[in-house]
Amino acid sequence: MAASRHDIITLPHASLRKRSSKVHIITDETLELIADMKQAAVDWEDSRPHEIAVALAAVQIDRLERIVIVRGNFEDKADRSFVTLINPEIAKYEGDIITDHEGCLSVKGFYGHVPRYDKVRVKALNEQGEQIRTRASGFLARVLQHEVDHTNGICFVDHISEQKDAFFVLTEKGELESTSYEHVQEAGILR
Repeated sequence: MAASRHDIITLPHASLRKRSSKVHIITDETLELIADMKQAAVDWEDSRPHEIAVALAAVQIDRLERIVIVRGNFEDKADRSFVTLINPEIAKYEGDIITDHEGCLSVKGFYGHVPRYDKVRVKALNEQGEQIRTRASGFLARVLQHEVDHTNGICFVDHISEQKDAFFVLTEKGELESTSYEHVQEAGILR
């Protein structure tokens, strides 16, 4: 069966290690891609009882364009609104480096204990092509760093690939439990 335009690709898919191209003009095709991304995120979420699709980069549906969508409300799974960031860049990293759990729609079955700055400043374009700037802290700052990494061909596992005790799996009850480094290596998600 051929992949649909909404299918989320997962490691070790080669596209996830490639740098995405800058969007120079926002066209109808760009807006269609954004709609496809939103649909892919909610489709993924609907198939998982314990997880929420907080964000998605275009590369995750195998389109190498610098576009990211971020959920408008992380707390309410029923609120399916997303904010679109085109050509997002971290303008400044601030605050402390905090290590916390992180997952990814493109890393099947694994989570990691990943260090990230707890504050960032981001600049991007919105769907109308207007420049937007935002300051983010806490979980949103983590999400934005994770997604900008995707546009640069970096997955969260790349930050912790040498840390043998940094990987976790989700149990049937929706809890994270530590997993062996050998299990991670066998999955083929590391470079």
